[in-house]
Amino acid sequence: MKSIIIASTSTLHEGSYLEYLLPTLQSHFKNCKNLLFIPYARPGGISHDDYTQKASEAFASINISVKGIHEFEDPESAIKNAEGIFTGGGNTFLLVTQLYKNKIMQLLAETAKNGTPYLGTSAGSNICGLSMQTTNDMPIIYPPSFQTLGLIPFNLNPHYLDPDLQSKHMGETRETRIKEFHSFNSIPVLGLREGSWLEVKGEKITLKGNLTARLFKQNETPIELDTESDLSNLK
Repeated sequence: MKSIIIASTSTLHEGSYLEYLLPTLQSHFKNCKNLLFIPYARPGGISHDDYTQKASEAFASINISVKGIHEFEDPESAIKNAEGIFTGGGNTFLLVTQLYKNKIMQLLAETAKNGTPYLGTSAGSNICGLSMQTTNDMPIIYPPSFQTLGLIPFNLNPHYLDPDLQSKHMGETRETRIKEFHSFNSIPVLGLREGSWLEVKGEKITLKGNLTARLFKQNETPIELDTESDLSNLK
């Protein structure tokens, strides 16, 4: 049975890394003493070791140890033997490229679908959808495919931002970009605001957090979904 947390972000304004999620994660990973961390999304400014250390410090507060997948000789074995898995944020194009390069995209999907507890934040959440095509990230590298884990039957736009009516910025809003996606694709897209997350238990998908989420469907007016909304039938 799937047991997945898909969070819009790892850090809220004026909060520390994963702080707002820790009570949820303590329950989510209650049967895990050790966690496998996938730091592939970080392209620069922080090494895989430093990124893993950052995750380790957060999970230490709930008595869970963390080891990065880059520390294993065989990433496939690391995933197969993981008690729980956390994929951190960064650049989704890089993350997807690395998962394919190491030949673990399909294995990671199968492992999460078979019940190994999974946490994704930001880029690590983007890959939970059917494709990574609704990411906000720059295409700094070209992955072999946009297809991702397919842990949920729709796409996500983490860090979703509403239009700022006071802003003089003339660039596209997130809503405009998602509408552009829907000019060529029929996959629903959930705009997940920072502080919100999806809880996946088996086939049930529930919106969590204190904020609404914005749902986009092709050729339909976007709608707001209240917290605790059931998204299990969204396709």
